[in-house]
Amino acid sequence: MTGIRSYEQRIRNRIAEDNMGKVADLALKAALENKGYWGGGWATMLDLLRELPVERRTVLADALVARYHSVGEESAAKSNAMTLIGILARDLPGDRLVPERLKQLDELGRQHSFWYAARLDVLAEAELAAGRPLAPAVVAVFRRTAMDAYRSHELGELAKKLTEPVLNVGEEWAETAMEHLSGPDDPWHALLTHAASATASKPSATWDRRAAALIDTLGPDRVRDTALPWLALVGRPRTLPLERRSWEADINNAYDPWNANALRGLAWLLSLLPAHPDTARALGTLVETSLKKVAGLGPRNPKVANAGVVALARIDSEAALAELARLATRVTYKNTAKLLDGALEARAVALGLSREEIEELAVPAYGLDEVGRAVHEFGEATATLDVHGSRAVLSWRNAAGKSVKAVPATVRREHAEELKELKAAVKDIDRMLSAQAERLDRQFLARRTWAYGAWRERYLDHPLVGTLARRLLWTVDGTPAGFADGELRTLADEPVSDGLEVELWHPVGREPAEVVAWRDWLERHEITQPFKQAHREVYLLTDAERTTGTYSNRFAAHILRQHQFNSLAAIRGWRNKLRLCVDDEAPPASRDLPQWGLRAEYWIEGDGEEYGEDTTESGSYLRLRTDQVRFYPIDAPQNSAHCFGGEYRMWLRDGQEPVEPVPLTDIPPLVLSEVLRDVDLFVGVGSVGNDPTWQDGGPGGRFREYWTTYGFGELNQSAETRRALLDRLVPRLAIADRCTLEGRFLHVRGERHTYKIHLGSGNILMTPNDQYLCIVPKSAPGEPRTGYLPFEGDRMLGVILSKAILLADDTGITDPSILSQL
Repeated sequence: MTGIRSYEQRIRNRIAEDNMGKVADLALKAALENKGYWGGGWATMLDLLRELPVERRTVLADALVARYHSVGEESAAKSNAMTLIGILARDLPGDRLVPERLKQLDELGRQHSFWYAARLDVLAEAELAAGRPLAPAVVAVFRRTAMDAYRSHELGELAKKLTEPVLNVGEEWAETAMEHLSGPDDPWHALLTHAASATASKPSATWDRRAAALIDTLGPDRVRDTALPWLALVGRPRTLPLERRSWEADINNAYDPWNANALRGLAWLLSLLPAHPDTARALGTLVETSLKKVAGLGPRNPKVANAGVVALARIDSEAALAELARLATRVTYKNTAKLLDGALEARAVALGLSREEIEELAVPAYGLDEVGRAVHEFGEATATLDVHGSRAVLSWRNAAGKSVKAVPATVRREHAEELKELKAAVKDIDRMLSAQAERLDRQFLARRTWAYGAWRERYLDHPLVGTLARRLLWTVDGTPAGFADGELRTLADEPVSDGLEVELWHPVGREPAEVVAWRDWLERHEITQPFKQAHREVYLLTDAERTTGTYSNRFAAHILRQHQFNSLAAIRGWRNKLRLCVDDEAPPASRDLPQWGLRAEYWIEGDGEEYGEDTTESGSYLRLRTDQVRFYPIDAPQNSAHCFGGEYRMWLRDGQEPVEPVPLTDIPPLVLSEVLRDVDLFVGVGSVGNDPTWQDGGPGGRFREYWTTYGFGELNQSAETRRALLDRLVPRLAIADRCTLEGRFLHVRGERHTYKIHLGSGNILMTPNDQYLCIVPKSAPGEPRTGYLPFEGDRMLGVILSKAILLADDTGITDPSILSQL
């Protein structure tokens, strides 16, 4: 501030002497020292110069132009000089530095936004005053910058003038939408303009009336058929990539905020159309696409996701309710999940049902006319849709009744619309099966029971859910039963006719002999469960936990990848706050168990101190250290601790008294087992010990001991379950004569070496001397050809089997990164 005041006084002196050349020299020198902020003392300086008589200001502006070309090529200096000239020359006759200004604006068009105080609005104003429209990419930059709540009045006024194009260029969906516009008077132009005005959390009655009028003008079917393909393009790579500065989030994978408002408006507008499955499907996809994570930002655009939920909640149709129910099992972002919960609760209240019942009744049949099967006639051709496990599969027969791989040409030609709907149904089934499997897996802690008749209708005999329910075990009036050979059967394969009350079967509290018998029963009937049930890990209270009394250290002292842990926790119904490398506190990861009146907590802390090495660019820790698992009454005050560690303390207010944790001996065995199973999952998937590339111990080698201990150490409960399964599975493998199970390892004999694959981490040691072999698995390894598997979902089992099959034929390995180690 002192510097600019010094320049101001000297400039006043030169003005008094009427020496505009010296004024220009001083003003330009001050501008070059400017750090991009034209407020504060600069505001006074600019007022002084702008108040000069027009003649003197013209002389000053021309003098500055003459000196502009002597400014160094450093972009900030050029920009500051250009801005100063633009501010002083506003309203003056003549158009100065046009080529230079256009060049700077062109460079600006490759940015996401700029700091409002840089006053680049003067460049745009100069172009508009000269009667030249701004390039669309430049318009987009000014709009995005002006949308920030902290931007200046000048930018806001400029943005109001920038009415064309109606959407920002750079996103495929927006550019496709604008191809439909013939001009400002086009009704599609009016529709997109109205959509872009959607800046509230939900549409007002006035907004809806205007939207309805626009729909009437164009026709509801035409609006749906035109707008839905736009939504299908949302989230694709930008057509005009932006230059990302080091401190910015991944802006090229985020939504343009101006266009995001238009997406919100389109979602609301679509909810005013007559109900149609395609609309519900598109809105559900929009919600998921908008919640995909972007580096340094988080979800792409939660406001668009929320608009999609609001739109689905306004559509009174089976398809819309199904999407809401499906999303409720998938969405983990807190605010959107809350909206989904509210929408389902409102629908349940309206129908006089419970939340659980509305979720059950919301699952459509998707055209299946029996459990897991539908046959569709297309003229003389036939399509059969079968649900196999977690996937829907289409098969075709031509007019001659012969099985064919491809869709018959007559079907593509004469039944294009029906074929499109059938293919969409296949995708819907795949998505819904995954969602329903997750919902069913959470029912163990829900204490859910069903009246027998309702259960058969909503589960066992439901065309879609039945494909899952018939692969699970249930208890009917206390009698365990599974579905085989067309009906419910006991362990002895005796039919179970009917009953009064049904529950999901759980191995906790069962005799080991019964659990093993049900595993044999599933194998005998070749039933693959959608998730672990008969093979579910059981976590019983240990002597160590009886000694500690109120907490478990069973999963303490692990190093987890924070973002992977955070995602897994959300999927399993836990609340968690990302730890940032800042002076802040956070509660532990926790899961509310309202049916039991309890809250489970997993105590964690951020790891490391080096910004950029131990954190992301945005400052969130890359890794966590784990500590205790505790239980509290569900209404107990919240615990919290500093993000980088320290003692957890209960946050008390309004005279609250501290609440002691619940003794582990008082926790119901089912609750203890399921909570510890969740935590075991977090460790088993998120531990850095699973990363085969971390043999060096990661940053500074400080995790080498942990990596070795975890990667080759004692097996946890899930790995023990995996070992028991492999004990039965290995003898059936084509490579059985090369494999043996010994302790913690699957030993595989190749031609070059013998290999030991750890059953917990999948890490490999090879002869001689237990030399480490690094094989990085694919992100989603394909299912190895192992024949029957009793359950789905154990990714590490797939990794281990894939590595075993590869190493058994080690002379056939061609990957150079593996060969170099052999």
